[in-house]
Amino acid sequence: MPSPSPNLLATRVGDAVCVKISGRANFAVSVDFKRLILESRDKGARRFLVELSACVLMDSTFLGVLAGLGTQLSAENLPPEQRPIELLNPTPKVADLIDNLGVLHLFRVVQGRDLENLCYTAVESANASKLEMSKNCLAAHQVLMDLNPENVAKFKDVAKFFAEDIAKQEAPVS
Repeated sequence: MPSPSPNLLATRVGDAVCVKISGRANFAVSVDFKRLILESRDKGARRFLVELSACVLMDSTFLGVLAGLGTQLSAENLPPEQRPIELLNPTPKVADLIDNLGVLHLFRVVQGRDLENLCYTAVESANASKLEMSKNCLAAHQVLMDLNPENVAKFKDVAKFFAEDIAKQEAPVS
């Protein structure tokens, strides 16, 4: 049985999935987060509440995964109250990170909503392979660059590194 992802807890309430992220939201949990959201959508979830009051930091991979889900799950030009991903109680630092990458518009941000009384369970880790992690990291950074041209200068070297890493991992062994 896969081990739980240490900082991802989730519960389903009607057509909504509530995800509580604590500590550092980073590349290591981004694959599990993405899998949880997409599998929940496939099982009928239409709203995704991401509780961030205990999230101290998001790395660029996690931010790219979050932004990718924001674009994938939303129709063009939805008003904020109809966006399927709500970010609840982000710390000022996390809100600034999302805003500085130019992707805050993809989400509805809500302060003060309390989901503490829900019965969360730990999200099981998929124990992604190194190749899957590298592909996820590359895709996340490509999303950030596609959504905001200012991000190209920030992430082009990171994207190049992951593209080269993937090529090495996929190269036939001679």
